[in-house]
Amino acid sequence: MEDSLKILSPCGILGYGYPLTSFQEGLADDPDAIVVDAGSTDAGPHKLGAGVPIVSRYACKRDLQPMIRASLARKIPLIIGSAGGSGARVHVEWTLDIIHEILEEEALWAKIAVIWADIPHEAVLDGIQNGLVESMSPNILPLCAETVRETASVVAQMGVEPIIAALDGGADIVVCGRAYDPAPFAAVGIRRGFDPALCVHLGKILECGALCATPGTTKDCIMGALYPDAFEVYPTNPDRVCETVSVAAHTFYEKDHPYLLRGPGMVLDLSACTFEAVNSRRVRVRGSRVQNTPVYTIKLEGARRVGWRSFVVAGIRDPIMIGHLPQAQKDVTEAAKAFFPDPDSYIIDFINYGINGVMGNAEPCLGQGYAPYEVCVLMEVVSRQSQENANDICSYLRSSLLHYGFKGRKSTAGNLAFPFAPSDVPFGPVYEFSIYHTMECKDGLEYFPVEWRNTPHG
Repeated sequence: MEDSLKILSPCGILGYGYPLTSFQEGLADDPDAIVVDAGSTDAGPHKLGAGVPIVSRYACKRDLQPMIRASLARKIPLIIGSAGGSGARVHVEWTLDIIHEILEEEALWAKIAVIWADIPHEAVLDGIQNGLVESMSPNILPLCAETVRETASVVAQMGVEPIIAALDGGADIVVCGRAYDPAPFAAVGIRRGFDPALCVHLGKILECGALCATPGTTKDCIMGALYPDAFEVYPTNPDRVCETVSVAAHTFYEKDHPYLLRGPGMVLDLSACTFEAVNSRRVRVRGSRVQNTPVYTIKLEGARRVGWRSFVVAGIRDPIMIGHLPQAQKDVTEAAKAFFPDPDSYIIDFINYGINGVMGNAEPCLGQGYAPYEVCVLMEVVSRQSQENANDICSYLRSSLLHYGFKGRKSTAGNLAFPFAPSDVPFGPVYEFSIYHTMECKDGLEYFPVEWRNTPHG
């Protein structure tokens, strides 16, 4: 094993952006790899179901250009995790198209390893039949064959194994489908003989960019340095610092357990970790432990279409109307259900920003006499029949609330102020996570094939 290894993480998600000065500072520190996460389920099921990326093509290309130039010039690998956001084939191909465009423009050659994360429906169906598929939590229903068939595409989070295989094959650029967020970072260190627990823990911190720094952000660079018995993290931007509290806090970020972090085939135990300030900008972490699970499991993700959405945004500033708003919305909903047949085939919802639009019934101000002077109302319809049906119901709701008569009304003019014309927005298909389960497999390589692509320039 080497004495140390450095990994440069340019930003929290590929396409979020980062200062080029920070990136250059990181390169001056001689990293052994550039690794960037590109995906998340934070944006909900739409990106996976619709096959669209999280960020724009412009933003992704702008971020990738300096990374590709630097990695090829320095002969260090560039690894992209969860390409395109959701990591399905369509997202990976979208990312590859941008990479090839950059290489073409720069007249560069690269050996590219593509790791697919798409899981065949037949494999999931076999897993269900053989009792290998389980729900992620008690709140998620057991997976059935009908749900699998209704789901357009299924991906799984890969671990470090296929990424290590790609690096062993001499890849200049590794483009991963859906990946366990720490895995692309951890693979670099594990392959070079460093403690897997430290590697995965460091990956957990690096994958969000400089969010572990103060001030924290996903739009800046962070450096991780691995040692035989510890790792250190520090920002490359001199305007940021890493503190013991900021790094420790990020260790507990996005976890369902205070100190256990489950991943493909392993559980990371952070209960014995220590966080030590090396200097005013740098933190050293020790004590991470990892244990392999008795069986190797991977997390499956799938999204299916559940309908079509239309919505209207409107403002209300009449205090009398605001006082009658709950009853008004109840009345126009009941009128719509009487007007449009098959009420079980559509959902009507009102979100009242300024009253309880963010927290709903958990809003602490409810029932305490709080009266806002203006409210933004979002009227939403999701129809299981068609976009046209959603449009029709949304139009009916908007006109009904616009002219709703209430006690004490001072004017017969409209109750709503519309910021846009036309006011009604046909959003399009709506998706839900239909598969959010784990599945047992033989090992970390079984469902993640590596494909090699060489660019034509030299």
